[in-house]
Amino acid sequence: MASASSSYAYLSAPLPLPFPSPKPHPALFPLSTHLRGFLKQRRSSISLCLRRHHAPPHLPPDPPDDNPLNPLALSAVFFSLALGFASSSLVSRRSVALASDSPPVAVLQRELDQPEEPLRNNRGDEIGRTDNYYRNEEKGEKVEEGEEAEEEDRELKEAFEKWKSKSFALTVPLRVVALRGSVPPSWVKEFMQSQGKRSSLQFKMRENLEGIFSDMSAAFTKGSVKSLSTASADLVTVGDSWLSFAIKQGLIEPINGAEDQDWFKILSNKWKVYLRRNSEGDIDPDGKIWAAPYRWGTMVIAYKKSKFKELHLDPIEDWADLWRPELSGRIAMVNCPREVVGAVLKHMGASYNTKNIDSEVVGGKDVVEQNMAMLAEQVRLFDSSNYLKAFGVGDVWVAVGWSSDVLPAVKRLRNVAMVVPKSGSSLWADLWAIPAASRLNTTKIGGRVRGPSPLIHQWIEFCMQTARALPFTHSVIPGALPSSVEGTAVQATQDFTGGKKPKLDTNLISGVPPPEILARCEFLEPLPEASLADYNWLILNLKRPNQGLIQNLQRIILRAKQTLHLKRQEKVSSQ
Repeated sequence: MASASSSYAYLSAPLPLPFPSPKPHPALFPLSTHLRGFLKQRRSSISLCLRRHHAPPHLPPDPPDDNPLNPLALSAVFFSLALGFASSSLVSRRSVALASDSPPVAVLQRELDQPEEPLRNNRGDEIGRTDNYYRNEEKGEKVEEGEEAEEEDRELKEAFEKWKSKSFALTVPLRVVALRGSVPPSWVKEFMQSQGKRSSLQFKMRENLEGIFSDMSAAFTKGSVKSLSTASADLVTVGDSWLSFAIKQGLIEPINGAEDQDWFKILSNKWKVYLRRNSEGDIDPDGKIWAAPYRWGTMVIAYKKSKFKELHLDPIEDWADLWRPELSGRIAMVNCPREVVGAVLKHMGASYNTKNIDSEVVGGKDVVEQNMAMLAEQVRLFDSSNYLKAFGVGDVWVAVGWSSDVLPAVKRLRNVAMVVPKSGSSLWADLWAIPAASRLNTTKIGGRVRGPSPLIHQWIEFCMQTARALPFTHSVIPGALPSSVEGTAVQATQDFTGGKKPKLDTNLISGVPPPEILARCEFLEPLPEASLADYNWLILNLKRPNQGLIQNLQRIILRAKQTLHLKRQEKVSSQ
């Protein structure tokens, strides 16, 4: 379009012919007619397309002409057209203003600096459009180009946001702080293999549950945590006895959306009732889910079979055997008020979770106190840290403690038996909980401030799968999966042993008590303040000397008789 308009600019002036202009020949009528129309629009821009795709009008053949000047005039016209096309190559192809004055240098230079663009299809344009039309057309083109650029930017942004949302494009971290010895090492490897390269698992071990609890308490007391502290982890191990305290102090937060997860749906009602708590840590049917179990066990009694055989003593089967006179001073037990008082209550046919001792136990607190005093005479050591050491060196013949502690210790000893009392025992559990680090006003722990890792549900569900039971059934790790707490999985897990008799003499089957005993076992539930006061009173009263001189002498004489009886039995057995 620009080339043709520039050529017609030259045709707007008179042709420089050296002779008078002849009359137009009939053969030149179509061209001369168009030229007169062009000359009337001297200051208008002219389209590149001269309707060259339209067929010319049908005319009769020209008569012969003898005038020799007609070919020269025709040659001059075509010579002028050739000059116009040659000069138009120096001007931009987009548009040229047909004004009397030349455009400003800056405008011309700007048009020359622009890259070449393909010619537009102006098939529908009309000849003789004004300068204002093309100025408006250029503005319209700029607006359209701006809209196209904005549309392109918007599409790029949408594509980038879609790319960021893809899970495989990011590495999702998961940081876990666990109790040492509670998680099989094979779990970590198998979980990483199941997740592929999309996850990054960081696993740290702590020596005991008290250390995990104190680390979180210290962090929340200071109000700030570091990136490698226990409180900044996505999941931590919390013992069932610590769960209510952690909830009360705000150290952990509820597991949002737990009810919709598959791992929660497969749990038995026994777990669901136990895990649902209110903000005070008490069991509440309308409460939230604050933790997820991954292993559990029982309170057990271990005894040395060699000593019992040597002295012809009957094996231990129930709590009542702890009150046998021949075992006086030969028992070591954990120093836990709930376990000590609970053993006495279970021996008397009551529940571990008795809330009102006077009304729920025959004889009330007085009878419970007497039985605890008698048990205190039997127990040589109340110590949660050293009771197994005394059992290992032979200072005591009986050890009462948690299966998570007792099982690894007795596996290293010979001629040792371990049993769950027939009347039932207490149940313990290790749980996954989420530290409440999201409520801290800090940026030192990165993305954990905004919430726990999205992999927590996948990790919890992984820990509950039946394929994870092999370390428990082979006694590599003490405990059992949460799915076996109802006793339904006992027969199925027996197949893992291959029919071989276990080396340890125990009534546990793949880490689970027999169904008839398991039905009598109980989790330690949170107690009201009044009940806790009664339990503490019994423990404190147990340590105070509240008996008279005659009762003390009778105890000493009884102790001496039992010692002499045992020595005689030892001599008889040695002979």
